[in-house]
Amino acid sequence: MNQNTDSVTIREVGLRDGLQSIARILPTERKLEWIRDAYAAGQREIEVGSFVPARTLPQLADTAELVAYAKTLPGLTVSVLVPNLKGAERALESGAHALLVPLSASHAHSLANLRKAPDDVVQEIARIRDRRDAAGSACRIEVGMSTAFGCTIQGRVEVSEVLRLLRAVLDVGVDQVGLADTVGYADPLMVSRLFEQCFSVAGARLACGHFHDTRGLGLANVYAAWQAGVRRFDACLAGIGGCPHAPGASGNVSSEDVAYLFASMGVATGVDFDALIGLRAKVAHWLDGEALHGTIWRAGLPKTMLAVA
Repeated sequence: MNQNTDSVTIREVGLRDGLQSIARILPTERKLEWIRDAYAAGQREIEVGSFVPARTLPQLADTAELVAYAKTLPGLTVSVLVPNLKGAERALESGAHALLVPLSASHAHSLANLRKAPDDVVQEIARIRDRRDAAGSACRIEVGMSTAFGCTIQGRVEVSEVLRLLRAVLDVGVDQVGLADTVGYADPLMVSRLFEQCFSVAGARLACGHFHDTRGLGLANVYAAWQAGVRRFDACLAGIGGCPHAPGASGNVSSEDVAYLFASMGVATGVDFDALIGLRAKVAHWLDGEALHGTIWRAGLPKTMLAVA
């Protein structure tokens, strides 16, 4: 297992994965402030929204405006989620640096979430790759493989199916792939074993871990993935978000808790902890009344830690 202290990237996905799970619509000016403050706190990759029909997710209707602003911040990688070719075309037009396409390893979840079977989604990803290449765009295409560790609808998801779909998206030419515990079924041993098997297939193109804290194992699973060699993780400020197909879900791992985990181990993330906690306080105020999660914000850093790397 790779346990060195190479720096870790925490991609903030609260503006997309978090806000899409909350009925209220956060004003655009607040989102712009969120992006500005996250950048000031040292975060250098932010998923700012998703190109989906406004009638489906009005919470994310201002994604193009957010991309335009985020692109003005030097050194920031601006990513968006797209569910299909039409969304990808809008992402390419916006000039986003990266687009994330969800692909469920669970057939049942794929039908519920995208109304397509997984192999049909793979073909859509191939069309997205073709459109990106035809446009001469440098936009990175990343696949987020959801329900890789299990599914609340289907139940067990076979490792062989995860590996088959992983090979399929690599074959159609995607740049990166990540594994997601969408419904909080994973445990650290499952995470370690699956990432190690997937690294043997994808190598460096396996580039992200996305964990939910539905059953309290989110940070343990982040640590297991890090031990397996993962150096980039999705997280939501204040632990917001959660899959609608996971009853009782408590949301994603919180950005501030992930930042603390790695700081405590001496692993650099580039994140200013105090600034991130300050932003969390703002978001908590903006989302007053919503369920927020995470733990380190209550107690703060221990006296033995003078700074966060």
